[in-house]
Amino acid sequence: MSMVLSSQPVILASGSVTRRHMLEAAGLAVRVETAAVDEDEVKHSCRAGGMPPEAVAEALAELKAAKVARRHPDAYVIGADQMLECEGDWFDKPGDRAGAAAQLRRLSGRRHRLISAAVVFHGGERVWHTVDQAILTMRPLSDAFLDRYLDAAGDAVCGSVGAYHLEGLGAQLFSQVRGDHFTILGLPLLPLLGFLRARGVLPD
Repeated sequence: MSMVLSSQPVILASGSVTRRHMLEAAGLAVRVETAAVDEDEVKHSCRAGGMPPEAVAEALAELKAAKVARRHPDAYVIGADQMLECEGDWFDKPGDRAGAAAQLRRLSGRRHRLISAAVVFHGGERVWHTVDQAILTMRPLSDAFLDRYLDAAGDAVCGSVGAYHLEGLGAQLFSQVRGDHFTILGLPLLPLLGFLRARGVLPD
């Protein structure tokens, strides 16, 4: 169990187990309360409005945090979201193994961006946000390798945008990765910790 350094719990407005584990490993007491957000509808509207993926990730993170913050005005509520963009296409979590294989074939041999946003609400207002990106180059993947990878990785990849976990077997898919490790996992953790220290939630 991680040591708790925070003076009060924070609320994570996300069901991501990875994000919760990142925050807890960094010494925060975390409560999870997910927000009902129609992400597909939001993305469709944002795309129709010409918004870039960075703005979409921030908008989704804000929407999640705002919904939960209405019920907890005195708490620090963290909303987060991640977008994957490759050559102008936006990727979502694949629904099944066939979808994961199709995504990986589209990403094979190409460079893509992972964009992670975090927004914090406190006292009923948005008090902080950040957006960061990482650039990943996937090596060319054969169908035989894809089958072996998906057999080994299992259904867990369907819960990840891009159908990989870089911290595990997904490392086998890449020839180059540029960017912050935490951003790749879905949360710009270091600037978030800096903000929470400045607010006295974490010790300085």
